[in-house]
Amino acid sequence: MGSRATVFSSIFVLFSVALAAPALAHTGHGYGGGFISGFAHPILGWDHVAAMVAVGLWGAFLGSPSIWILPIVFPLVMAFGAVLGILGVPIPAIETGIALSAVVLGLMIALAVRAPIWVSAVLVGLFAIFHGYAHGTELPVSANVFAYAIGFVLATGMLHMIGIAFGLLVRWPAGRIAVRGAGGIISLAGVAFLVGAV
Repeated sequence: MGSRATVFSSIFVLFSVALAAPALAHTGHGYGGGFISGFAHPILGWDHVAAMVAVGLWGAFLGSPSIWILPIVFPLVMAFGAVLGILGVPIPAIETGIALSAVVLGLMIALAVRAPIWVSAVLVGLFAIFHGYAHGTELPVSANVFAYAIGFVLATGMLHMIGIAFGLLVRWPAGRIAVRGAGGIISLAGVAFLVGAV
């Protein structure tokens, strides 16, 4: 009974993500400070939250070694994307790329796609560039760059861990259904973000 309540609670949280307004972390004004601002930035954007939780979910669904590799690839490549944003390297359609990350990663989970590790890592890395770029372009002038980067990488890791924790339910038949359903909800949320981005 307790595990059923946990599943339903998790689905409710993910459904709330689907109903949230898109791109709240992308105001274009940035945040002052360092670590706290960097930590808050991914958490304040539901589009970031959905995609980062999806990375952990998909990794857990795929099992070892993806359960650890995908959540390592994402923040590493995201940091590279942030550098591109800070340097002002032009990358088109950032918001669209972020929204598509939730759509595609959610579909990978919902459809139980078991991609080879290199394919899943490349896909996750590609989307990480868009997320990192958004962080980099919105870096406040007054911020300590190192502290800000540590903050957003830690927040990203925390969101991946939430996805992994929920994704471990795939060990049970009902949990597998719940995880795939969560992927579907994330994908639908991504569609809503995509509509808001265009």
